Amino acid sequence: MADTYDVVVIGAGPGGYVCAIRAGQLGLKVACVESNSYEGGFGGTCLNWGCIPAKALLESAALAQNLKAHGEELGVRPVEVEYDMNAAVDRSRFISEKLTGGVQFLLKKNKVDQFEGFGRIAGPGKVEVRPEEGDPTVLETKNIVIATGAVMKSFPGFEIDGTKVIGSREALALRNLPSRMVVVGAGYVGVEFADVFSAFGVDVTVVEALDSLVPLADAEIGKTLARSFKKRGIGVRTGTKVKALDRDASPMRLTVETSKGEDTIETDIVLMAVGRAPSTDGVGLDSAGVTMDGPWVKINEWCETNVAGIYAVGDVAGEPMLAHKGSHEGIVAAERIAGVAHHPMRYDNIPSVGYCHPEIATIGLTEDEAKAAGHEVKVGKYPLTAHGRAMTAAHNEGFVKIVADAKYGEVLGVHMIGYNVSELIGEAGLARALESTVEEIAAHAHAHPSMAEAVMEAAFAAMDRPIHM
Repeated sequence: MADTYDVVVIGAGPGGYVCAIRAGQLGLKVACVESNSYEGGFGGTCLNWGCIPAKALLESAALAQNLKAHGEELGVRPVEVEYDMNAAVDRSRFISEKLTGGVQFLLKKNKVDQFEGFGRIAGPGKVEVRPEEGDPTVLETKNIVIATGAVMKSFPGFEIDGTKVIGSREALALRNLPSRMVVVGAGYVGVEFADVFSAFGVDVTVVEALDSLVPLADAEIGKTLARSFKKRGIGVRTGTKVKALDRDASPMRLTVETSKGEDTIETDIVLMAVGRAPSTDGVGLDSAGVTMDGPWVKINEWCETNVAGIYAVGDVAGEPMLAHKGSHEGIVAAERIAGVAHHPMRYDNIPSVGYCHPEIATIGLTEDEAKAAGHEVKVGKYPLTAHGRAMTAAHNEGFVKIVADAKYGEVLGVHMIGYNVSELIGEAGLARALESTVEEIAAHAHAHPSMAEAVMEAAFAAMDRPIHM
């Protein structure tokens, strides 16, 4: 009879593989199951066909855009520059493959047994693994962690066919660029792809049903990004719903609807960026009696489901559907199983970042949310227009905005758009975790010149003591 595992993790994305590694570090006997699906493989969607390859393409886009927009003023005249999407895609795939190979190495290093195949709960303490070829294997285990991730969504009539209507998976391997592209959905994924393909010469239009780009972010961020995109020649159609697509027309004809009536947009490709749905089909949750919260697995702050010994982490376990949230859940679950957990998940302090240009980074409450929660609010906003480090980088658009409690100065939320702000949000998250005040942020001497000074300047502004504005 085979040994019983302490933990079997179903899914090897950022939530699953991190959970398996941490459990292995804690001396537990661990197995990790991965199906190598269309978007997955060890490392999950994020490393294979999501976050990592997308950010590699965004770096290529940043270089292309900088040469076009700022090369001459920086003293680098782009006389004979060629933009090669094939090379950019090759580089992104190389980085992805290197990191996914590293995940398997780390699992092996931490003595995690790896199984390739579709994993499902096959009864109390049992996980069945179905490989693409050969007979299924049943693993005996004391604990099961569901980390099966999510899949791309679309709309009826806009089903992804891989050529005319594509999703993020196809976009990351798109080597032959179209003349025109419509991106449906202006969340972070949509605006990132709009950024990439526009930088490489595609005529891009972004269509968003709500009234702002990145509609879940602070309203000022969406307006600032829209101005930047329009300046670069990216079409922005907010408050616009897609109605129908004539795939047989050449070029295709996309019918959209606004408050003023219907309109038509001609395009060669439609990229659907309308979100993701948790991947739960066939996992055995119903038969195991696991309670759902809408389409997601319902968990508590320790990532426990209602069924003893069954946990869930990552995209399958609810919003926000972000890789770093899933990784933290994986650590919490592993430590809970091992009996050494001290810190449950805190879902009100998870950063969200958009890596388009300019970058977007937010954490905590927006100004409206803080007021709705009953706070008396004080806002400190620092524009990057005359910020030294932003000017030297030739990227001085955007701002840093701190939402603080008016009475005590506690940081309730931080919202940024600008150059490299993805690297600033960690300070804001730590400040919130430690219940820091704007006075404490301002009291720290930030390096000069640096983008981080913008956080300090916003803190000064929140105290009505602005220095450089």
